[in-house]
Amino acid sequence: MSSFNYAFGAQIGSAGRVLFRLWAPSADQVNLILGGDTTHAMTALPDGWFALEVACQPGSRYQYEIVRNDGSTMRVADPASRAQDTDVHDASVVVDLQSYHWQYPLWRGRPWHETVLYELHVGACGGFSGVTHQLPALAALGITAIELMPINDFPGTRNWGYDGVLPYAPDTSYGTPEELKALIDTAHGLGMMVFLDVVYNHFGPDGNYLGAYAKDFFRDDIQTPWGQAIDFRRPQVRDFFTENALYWLREYRFDGLRFDAVHMISEQDWLEEMGQRIRDEMGHERHIHLVLEHDDNAAHLLGKTAEAPFDAQWNDDGHHVLHTLLTGENDHYYLDYCQQPAEKLARCLAEGFVYQGEPSPIRDNALRGESSAHLPPTAFVLFIQNHDQIGNRAFGDRLTTLARPDALRAAMALLLLSPQIPLLFMGEQWGSTTPFLFFTSYQDEGLATAVRDGRRQEFAGFAAFADEAQRERIPDPNAPDTFSDSIPQQGPDAEQWQTWVHTLLALRKQHVMPHLHDCRSLGAQVLGESAVVARWQLAHGRVLTVALNLASTPVKVTPDHIVHTGGADLLFETTNVMTSLQGDILPADSFIALLEPVA
Repeated sequence: MSSFNYAFGAQIGSAGRVLFRLWAPSADQVNLILGGDTTHAMTALPDGWFALEVACQPGSRYQYEIVRNDGSTMRVADPASRAQDTDVHDASVVVDLQSYHWQYPLWRGRPWHETVLYELHVGACGGFSGVTHQLPALAALGITAIELMPINDFPGTRNWGYDGVLPYAPDTSYGTPEELKALIDTAHGLGMMVFLDVVYNHFGPDGNYLGAYAKDFFRDDIQTPWGQAIDFRRPQVRDFFTENALYWLREYRFDGLRFDAVHMISEQDWLEEMGQRIRDEMGHERHIHLVLEHDDNAAHLLGKTAEAPFDAQWNDDGHHVLHTLLTGENDHYYLDYCQQPAEKLARCLAEGFVYQGEPSPIRDNALRGESSAHLPPTAFVLFIQNHDQIGNRAFGDRLTTLARPDALRAAMALLLLSPQIPLLFMGEQWGSTTPFLFFTSYQDEGLATAVRDGRRQEFAGFAAFADEAQRERIPDPNAPDTFSDSIPQQGPDAEQWQTWVHTLLALRKQHVMPHLHDCRSLGAQVLGESAVVARWQLAHGRVLTVALNLASTPVKVTPDHIVHTGGADLLFETTNVMTSLQGDILPADSFIALLEPVA
């Protein structure tokens, strides 16, 4: 891959020389410390930049020494470090980004409509080498893309990754940059894409020193749940994160990025700017996919056009209504979905978002969302479990411990055969009952205690945790067992679940996936309190019809509720659905998918 000049970080040039650059507008002077004891004064440049080119080799350790007005100094890691010696407080490492020999350099990726995502936590899967070992089995299952939870360097060895402070450095506890590249290379050889979850809305609370030498990186007038907002009004701040996205796509050959909680970024115009710059810089030689998590249901950003550069958004609405139907829960954000859930599911299947400008009860009836009916189904990533929706529960409960097994299988059939892009969470293919808990490994005891107590206090408003003794049972995020208990294990029904998933993904690959590039909704309707039917016209003209009943009792229907034309082919059914339909019954906890002929 051709060389790219990054504004931030240490870049290897010619003749064994390395260019070091740091944006430190709050510093009087910056020195480069090489090898722990050799000091080089950096040159002050306009607009708060400091730079220096010196002779050094890949693998060299370095830090920046910030000199304050009063003459005091502090040593910090490079905020754009490509790798760390040990942890976020330690020295950064000069990395030769061109040294890895790619085995599949001609890999172009896969078109978006072929995506079947599998989200995983690298640490829980044994690091980069452990994930690499799992790839052949995932490819054989029918997974076409894995999505790594954030890998940017975080404090300690155990973390979800959303507390990262060095967004350019793969965390050393997971492995080396070369091992990460080998993971991606191996996936490409198996025909699989690799996505990365990136966090641009905040930094973690431990190891971020930007405020000490670049106060302009943050805003004093806006607070987020994680502290001061990042100031995306600054061109240097914009470039820091836009170049980070380009860095992962170019240097590591990731096929796509998932942008975490971007609704928390105050300057929303940066999203369009960043997305379009990625499209312009990366060109058309490879399939590059950009996916949002955006709580405001920002449909105007979706469509993969100049004005809407993103492929898709995680469809939290779809998850929330399916979870409500499967469990009956109505706490917290599920309150927005417990009234007429079948109607909400029908809207989700037909139009993407449930909330398209309607008042949200849990947001004090503030209007939420934008019209999404014009978007194709593939503009939405659908899931019934992910890291957030499991891990943000007090005990990390999976749906295998919350829902009736037959209902859960019916919902999974909907997930894997409907035209929205499906996402599975690690272990879901086994029907794992292992919890996925919130875990950290802070060395600062005060911070560890604050996180533990804050986590427990979050649940004080839930009826089940109104009693303090109940809250004390919530696992301590910093305890080593909290992490080890989150490593997914196969249960006694693992083979049955895996066969189920493999069968559904094989049907998707043969009958649905090839015809999604020009798929459009034909609408959806309610069949009962927990039952819906939805139809889509696929690219080859045939109509995909699915019907789902997540109630524990059957629903009275007539055949024309589900099949609109004669001669429909059965694609998939749970037990005896077609037979029951002849008696005008859609059974409890059931699913059926049909392919109607071309009209």
